[in-house]
Amino acid sequence: MVRDGIYYGLAFIAVAALVGWLVGPAFAILPLLLAAFFLQFFRDPERLIPGGPGTLVSAADGKITDISTFETPAGPRTRISVFLNVFDVHVNRSPVSGVIRNIEYRRGKFRNAMGGESADVNEQNIVTIATDDGQTVVMKQIAGLLARRIVFNKAVGDRVERGERVGMIKFGSRTDVIFDAGATVRLNVGDRVKGGSTVLAVMQPHSTPELTAASAGKRERQ
Repeated sequence: MVRDGIYYGLAFIAVAALVGWLVGPAFAILPLLLAAFFLQFFRDPERLIPGGPGTLVSAADGKITDISTFETPAGPRTRISVFLNVFDVHVNRSPVSGVIRNIEYRRGKFRNAMGGESADVNEQNIVTIATDDGQTVVMKQIAGLLARRIVFNKAVGDRVERGERVGMIKFGSRTDVIFDAGATVRLNVGDRVKGGSTVLAVMQPHSTPELTAASAGKRERQ
């Protein structure tokens, strides 16, 4: 469990005990329900991480809402978007093994993360990873209607492993993974995925021009 869940859960349990003692047990139900919600929201289950060269896994739990291809200065790229509702695990995991080359935090709006424009206008954190087999993969943590805090625990130059925990987005959000369009996508829109364990695509090892945060933001408007 993420540490925040323990703090929130214990706080509302304490409130429930106090309210139950001062007012009556019936009035303790609401804070107990809130405690249960926070304990459920901040859960962090272990995952079986798949192996294999070029394997790209989901960065989050949720539902695939978009799979599209767009042009960048580095060439065509595929984007897979995963929407997280408040009942999904919100811990984010690295989609690939490699070294973090760039991190860019952009302030923005808090529109519905299921909308296509949220990738451009919502508050977000953009992480560029250079993989071990010569690819460049971008992970975008995008805030939604309820999300008000994006957490990322790594720094530029850090090495990450496929499926490693790297942060989270609190309360409803979206996570995009952007990669070379030559990769073989394994899933479809509407499929549900689990962060760190569901294979999104398999990439072919080769050297490509670096896909930066700036070029990832300049997607083709469909």
